[in-house]
Amino acid sequence: MAALHLDEKNFEAEVVNATQPVLVDFWAEWCGPCKMIAPIIEQLSVELQGKMKIAKVNVDESPQLAGEFNVMSIPTLLIFKGGKPVDQIVGAMPKDRLLAKLNPHL
Repeated sequence: MAALHLDEKNFEAEVVNATQPVLVDFWAEWCGPCKMIAPIIEQLSVELQGKMKIAKVNVDESPQLAGEFNVMSIPTLLIFKGGKPVDQIVGAMPKDRLLAKLNPHL
């Protein structure tokens, strides 16, 4: 299953109303580090299926969502629980480091 693509229309339904934790990757097409982390995000969407929802927000297409969550640099990964952001990861990193940051939220 690929990461879910979010925008203003489906953000509330998919993130705010989610019953499981949600990792949201704020990214852009022109961002080098975003491209580096993209394959990891896609792998996690398969590996964490049923434990955590994985989603992406293109900041160029949904600038108001990026603004709402004070996303200043990308990639920014926000972890939501109960509809609220509980953790933030900024920048690309290897999969093992990313998993170490996600595990406490699973």
